[in-house]
Amino acid sequence: MSKSDSPSPLARDAMAYVLAGGRGSRLMELTDRRAKPAVYFGGKSRIIDFALSNAINSGIRRISVATQYQAHSLIRHLQRGWNFLRPERNESFDILPASQRVGDDLWYAGTADAVYQNMDIIEDTGVKYIVILAGDHIYKMDYEIMLRQHVDTGADVTVGCLEVPRMEATGFGVMHVDGRDKIIDFVEKPKDPPGIPDKPDLALASMGIYVFETKFLMEQLRRDAATEGSSRDFGKDVIPFIVKNGTAWAHRFPHSCVRSTKEEVSYWRDVGTIDAYWRANIDLTDVVPQLDLYDRDWPIWTYAEITPPAKFVHDLDGRRGMAVSSLVSGDCIVSGGALSRTLLSTGSRVHSYSTLDEAVVLPQCTIGRGARLKKVVVDRAVVIPDGLVVGEDPEFDAKWFRRTDEGVVLINRPMIDNYLANR
Repeated sequence: MSKSDSPSPLARDAMAYVLAGGRGSRLMELTDRRAKPAVYFGGKSRIIDFALSNAINSGIRRISVATQYQAHSLIRHLQRGWNFLRPERNESFDILPASQRVGDDLWYAGTADAVYQNMDIIEDTGVKYIVILAGDHIYKMDYEIMLRQHVDTGADVTVGCLEVPRMEATGFGVMHVDGRDKIIDFVEKPKDPPGIPDKPDLALASMGIYVFETKFLMEQLRRDAATEGSSRDFGKDVIPFIVKNGTAWAHRFPHSCVRSTKEEVSYWRDVGTIDAYWRANIDLTDVVPQLDLYDRDWPIWTYAEITPPAKFVHDLDGRRGMAVSSLVSGDCIVSGGALSRTLLSTGSRVHSYSTLDEAVVLPQCTIGRGARLKKVVVDRAVVIPDGLVVGEDPEFDAKWFRRTDEGVVLINRPMIDNYLANR
């Protein structure tokens, strides 16, 4: 589906408010020093770039990002890569750390509170609509289409929803809808999720994307803040209240998912575990991946770091710099090593006689001579020692590194330091 061709885009009068404060604890050591939205993805991007790029490509020119946990890496990325919006063009980009603005001891208590604490900033922009986004998912979506549905239905809130197999929806907030997609009930992590009337084997799971008129949302946030016992969360408190006392409509993701001619499915991923994160990155090495990062009609914007080209050197038997079915970013040198189904991020070095198979290597890593890595995620700036073998002996991998149930091995600097000190 291409961008909406509405003669008067609603996105011009909308703000994208991105919730980017989550730790993402299931990513284990990958989020020890950075929030989940700041985790690297696809060789040169960060996870948050997808929500932000969707907003820009949809025509939204006012963006706010609420940060909280381990925010430095995220804030630095936003300052470097997203500073092109200009107030003189009626654009804005605000970074909103949890700054205890409403009390000396109050950080953001929940997703709704992360908006409530910045209500004055939002109201000062004068925008008519606000699109609440999660900053930690991988997808391409035209928010203008969702905004148009919101206005056409007269909804108090429109909730972005995924169509998922019904019994796989038990971990989501599920929308129970009527035949028109009006939400008649909101069920949090149900044991028996309600099916969709026209597709009873599927359920509508919340994507954590909401559209409101700004004035209405401010009224609801003030009401929720005054409600004793509220957890100050959209999914747990605000949305269920509106479903019971107002009008809420579901917006199905396939209606606004942006797909190039090479993308056959509506692609959305929550890369919230090591296994899911590894798989989504490795999927990019497919001949025709489900997610097309090369779509010039819907680019994924990011910090455009200036780097020299990637380089491959040595052409001797057993010592050939080469990559097959792999993504290799700028400023990488593959010196006599071999890559297969591997994603090599910016500024990494692969030395002679080493092999990488199904490896996700984050920026500024060094792979030592003779190392063999299979089915791994290597965190930023890790130096893999010469001759290290990971991915062949499960007991060895689990002793020194983080090994998942699916056999993916995460390696970071403290793990390598511990290995070198005690081997």
